[in-house]
Amino acid sequence: MLKGISPLLNAEVLQALRAMGHGDDLIVADTNFPSDSIARQTRLGKLLRIDNVTAADAVAAILSVYPLDTFVDDAAGRMEIVGAPKEVPAVQQEVQKEIDKAEGKSWPMISVERYAFYERAKQAYCVIQTGERRFYGCFAFRKGVIPPDAK
Repeated sequence: MLKGISPLLNAEVLQALRAMGHGDDLIVADTNFPSDSIARQTRLGKLLRIDNVTAADAVAAILSVYPLDTFVDDAAGRMEIVGAPKEVPAVQQEVQKEIDKAEGKSWPMISVERYAFYERAKQAYCVIQTGERRFYGCFAFRKGVIPPDAK
């Protein structure tokens, strides 16, 4: 255990989040996402896990240490529902609340068509699979920067 760091963030996840640079994508996926096969195509090349928690709990832990990219409009994305792209299910609403809380302001997610989401995931730095069992619990987050301390 580390002081001030969520115990959900295991050593492998922390190492990956630390290694990522500005502009790298992180995918947070539900249990139905083809996580292992997609993860093998990412920069990291292997699947990471935060087991037995909802997508919202995993995202809250991740965003406690991970800055979102303020230079782009697609720093936070959600997989859209096939046939109902404007519908936002409860799992995505819960994650939206965690994003807004972490950023201290409204930060709407963009909607990403299912197959476009798979392609974005293949180009990502890594995939973290959660214990989320609800459909459409898949999200993409682009890493931003942490400014230097003011002197």
